[in-house]
This record gives sequence, structure tokens and C-alpha cells, in this order.
Amino acid sequence: MPLEALLAYAHILAILMAVTFLASETALCRTEWLNAAVVERLVRIDLLWGISALCVLASGLARSYWGMKGAGWYWAQPLLHAKLTLFVLVALLSLLPTRRFLQWRRTLRATGALPSAEALRATRRLVMIEAHALVLLPLLGVLLARGIGTR
Repeated sequence: MPLEALLAYAHILAILMAVTFLASETALCRTEWLNAAVVERLVRIDLLWGISALCVLASGLARSYWGMKGAGWYWAQPLLHAKLTLFVLVALLSLLPTRRFLQWRRTLRATGALPSAEALRATRRLVMIEAHALVLLPLLGVLLARGIGTR
């Protein structure tokens, strides 16, 4: 029982970290706040977002294997597969903002130029899509944990 509680805590903590860093990215992708320090900070925050997303995945896998219900039960559930599919889609979607942040930093360091307002808006839109999709992951997890929509 204590292991189940610790696994749940680790998973929730990882989700909160991911949400925090993704929200920070969203907040910083504004034309009125953009400067050289923000471009550098976006790269660091995006790295932390990636690390926290990996922590979400690792803690979720740990729950499925070492939790009370066991891997056999979890991996037979369509909601787990829906959750993992959504997670992979968010991860794939996050690759484009990551590439843009890195490109912006390279350009900034080489020429001192900041990204255009349109590039910033387009990237913010992608990060917002990620954030809104990320909100569905805990919902699917709660449904799965409560046995709603399970086999």
C-alpha cells in the first residue's frame, strides 16, 4: 500500500512539473516580453519540460508495473493505450517548438536578431495546443484508476 501511494505521488508530481514548465513556455512566448534573455530562458525551460515529460512517462510506467493492479491489468485497458497515444502525440508536437527555440537561440547568438512576431505567435499556438492536450492525460488517468471505461 505505501508503494502504491508513493507511485501515485511521483506521477502527480511529475505531471505538475510538466504543466508548470509548459505554462512557463506559453507565458514567455509573447511579443511584448521577448528579449535575448527570454530566448535563452525558453531553451532551458523547454529542456525542463522535456525532462518532466520523461518523468511523467517513467512514473506512469512504474505505476503500471509495480502498482497494485499490475501490468497485466493496465496493459489490457484501452484507456491506457489512449493515454499513451495522446502522450506520444503531445511529445511529437513538442518537437517543433523545441527546434524553433534552438534555432532562435542560434540566430540570436550569431546575429543578435530576435524571432519575428509571427514566428513567436505560431510557436505559442503550438505550445498552447500541447498544453490543452496535456490536460486530458490526467483525466484519462483518473478514469483508468477508477475503473471507468475499463475491461
